[in-house]
Amino acid sequence: MSSMPLQRGISGGGVRVSDSSDDLRDSQMKDKTDLIRGRSITDTSLTLRFPFAFLFNNQPPSKTGDNGDPRGKHRLILLFLKISLFLIVVLALIGSFWWTLSISASSPRGGHVYHNYRRLQEQLVSDLLDIGEISVGPSRWKELEYCDVEAENYVPCFNVSENLALGYTNGDENDRFCGSGSKQDCLVLPPVDYKVPLRWPTGKDVIWFRNVKITAEEVLTSGSINKRMMMMDDDQISFRSASPMFDEVEDYSHQIAQMIGIKNDNFIEAGVRTILDIGCGYGSFGAHLLSKQLLTMCIANYEASGSQVQLTLERGLPAMIASFISKQLPYPSLSFDMLHCSTCGIDWDQKDGLLLVEIDRVLKPGGFFVWTSPLTNARSKEDLKRWNFVRDFTQSICWTLLSQQDKTVVWKKTIKTKCYSARKPGVGPSVCSKGHDVESPYYRPLQMCLGGTRSRRWVPIEGRTRWPSRSNMNKTELSLYGLHPEEVGEDAANWKVNVRDYWSLLSPLIFSDHPKRPGDEDPSPPYNMLRNVLDMNAQFGGLNSALLEAKKSVWVMNVVPTAGPNHLPMILDRGFVGVLHDWCEAFPSYPRTYDLVHADNLLTLQTSKLRSSCSFMQIFTEIDRLLRPEGWVIIRDTAQLVETARALTTQLKWEARVIEVESSSEQRLLICQKPFAKRQSI
Repeated sequence: MSSMPLQRGISGGGVRVSDSSDDLRDSQMKDKTDLIRGRSITDTSLTLRFPFAFLFNNQPPSKTGDNGDPRGKHRLILLFLKISLFLIVVLALIGSFWWTLSISASSPRGGHVYHNYRRLQEQLVSDLLDIGEISVGPSRWKELEYCDVEAENYVPCFNVSENLALGYTNGDENDRFCGSGSKQDCLVLPPVDYKVPLRWPTGKDVIWFRNVKITAEEVLTSGSINKRMMMMDDDQISFRSASPMFDEVEDYSHQIAQMIGIKNDNFIEAGVRTILDIGCGYGSFGAHLLSKQLLTMCIANYEASGSQVQLTLERGLPAMIASFISKQLPYPSLSFDMLHCSTCGIDWDQKDGLLLVEIDRVLKPGGFFVWTSPLTNARSKEDLKRWNFVRDFTQSICWTLLSQQDKTVVWKKTIKTKCYSARKPGVGPSVCSKGHDVESPYYRPLQMCLGGTRSRRWVPIEGRTRWPSRSNMNKTELSLYGLHPEEVGEDAANWKVNVRDYWSLLSPLIFSDHPKRPGDEDPSPPYNMLRNVLDMNAQFGGLNSALLEAKKSVWVMNVVPTAGPNHLPMILDRGFVGVLHDWCEAFPSYPRTYDLVHADNLLTLQTSKLRSSCSFMQIFTEIDRLLRPEGWVIIRDTAQLVETARALTTQLKWEARVIEVESSSEQRLLICQKPFAKRQSI
């Protein structure tokens, strides 16, 4: 099955399509023509790391050239010119740097001068990238090969067998380790019988069996309530709401509400909006809570088969691979309103309570921890010892045991930091020192101290604005993050326009096969043409907010790159989900998990990292791995970097089109679609 060519006209007030009569294949042919003329840009693996590499990319002169061949003289002249250009650029950069420092030190407007200098410097780097890549020539222009069949469900950085060989044991082999061998330079193909997922909300209850790696035995022998809701039906797995198992989840949710003291299951009124579901089964608990306006993020270990995360994402529900066996989770302190663990397989009494300390770190003040386990109804001497340890340890970190029914226990985290200083000496772990209390750790080793207690964001969940008003922060709330209402308001207004433009661009392309009579308008796009959205540079979470305000039935994984400003605490406090990530590493998710990948000024951000450890092509290859067949990519960046990206799309076999942004002469949009390529059955 081949992907649909982009051949319909584009409408939208805020953007203009360059040569809208051409489809994407014409655009790609233009790229190839430009390449022949020497104007295209190729693989950036060398130039991104060392923009001046093209200066030293000459072949040594042949003997013929040395003996008077004019071509040899031309090579020497060209080499001399390139070296001269290199020296001029270096001297210019050094001189401008010292000039800026002197101006900044002597002038009250030094900050303004430095800001403009940075813009000029970034422009210079971009130009050098272009020059370097153009000099490589067309010899490197080739499409990437497809990966072997073993890579269909492969997730880099989570290689259990390799970790075992390196000596990691006691569960550490399931943790995340990104080495040089974790980068891929091939395109991952879907399974032979892969089918495009059903549109939301149908896809929440029914998924194609061959789209995920799971055996029929794993479906039939799943143990927990959440997993037992699965049923095999020919080539589908169904999670039918009408099944008797659904009543169990409904009753379970009602039980938790009663234990907390919530009336009518109104979790929102208790200050709960975001939930971290540890070992979530296949997402049925989170799927049920959607009707209550709760957003549940599923996390679980990497699993080679029967993956909880893969099936949850396939259903259109938030999920990511995460393990905190030895490292902290990539979330800020005080991130979630509730944490849930139902037979999640974690022994909370192990490592002297270290895992409970990490749970405490990401739980907001006044937040709830719900644990369902046979251990809470312990009968044997050994189990009683383990349960008593958990009960005593939670008390030592200032949690209150609210209720215990059957196998379920609910704790509430303290809202008063004075509780920690009021403890008896030697009781429980100490509060983290200022140097160790990092608000947004990135896979740092677990630490036995209580984090987040010094944060300005220490606000009880009952004292926060209720959802959905919570997503639009007031002046006082924004001040916690050092932000002003004017800049956030302007950002929100821009994203409302952008989302409207995105929808008007994508809808005629996605639905170009709709019947249309002459003179009729294009059919209105449904609200559910996309579901799983990955925002690679989320900034304030403006795209997420605008999509929800436009009533699009999507959820957004808001990614905050480690290379830029960290607004992840604000994003999570707004009631969204997100994660900190370095885009030179593989994202912790399975292949084919997102319908739309969005990158706003990410290339500019990566380019500003002069010592970036990866190329644009490596980032784009990772995007291709995460993207579903026939999925979409929207890149918004400077015109030069968008042209760089467009050249790479041919190597990825994507269909691509550059679109001018009418509100900005410097910005361009790159709209891409991944084709539906299939591996031939053997």
